[in-house]
Amino acid sequence: MAKRTQAPESIVDMFFHEREAYLSGFRYVAGIDEAGRGPLAGPVVAACVVLSQDDPIDGVADSKVLTAARRDVLHAQIIARSMAYGIAIVDPETIDRVNILQATLLAMRLAHANLLQTICPDLVLIDGNALPRIGNVQERALVGGDGLSASIAAASILAKVTRDRLMIEAAKTYPQYGFESHKGYSCTQHMTALREHGPCPLHRRSFSPVSQTALQFPE
Repeated sequence: MAKRTQAPESIVDMFFHEREAYLSGFRYVAGIDEAGRGPLAGPVVAACVVLSQDDPIDGVADSKVLTAARRDVLHAQIIARSMAYGIAIVDPETIDRVNILQATLLAMRLAHANLLQTICPDLVLIDGNALPRIGNVQERALVGGDGLSASIAAASILAKVTRDRLMIEAAKTYPQYGFESHKGYSCTQHMTALREHGPCPLHRRSFSPVSQTALQFPE
């Protein structure tokens, strides 16, 4: 398969890897991406998406370059129009137990296992340089894949919107941390709240800023 290393300039280019795979004889191509590797609090979420070749969704792109409003619109379209999708959530306790990389790969495997439609992809495109080792399927890692593959970009949107909504909901239970604004990432507001209140059950205690603050708030 030909390789593409430069970011695509249009929605047509975003289907480069999928189109090449289908021309090579693959039947179903899925994209997998995650959201939430870096935050100090909250889960890591992964999504797996099989887009329809006959019903391309305009505007699908790396979730990080889209506005929240645009992500919400595309999220609904991906849910309604994709051939299959699966979403998986791995909680902070698991992240602390197995480390964030292994938790991310676990979320990717679970997202593939959670495909809601009876479609079994024979090729999975993964964002990044680590493969989740799903089994019984070919996997290809694409560094920066959420900007190179429509399937991965669609997965990034589902994962990002799902996680953001979880953190907005969590803010109702833990209003002192401001999760609705920063979604658990490190920022002045979040670090100030950590110093004042200590970590809550959603915080990743294996992450050094949290573990250092937790020492001041023994359980």
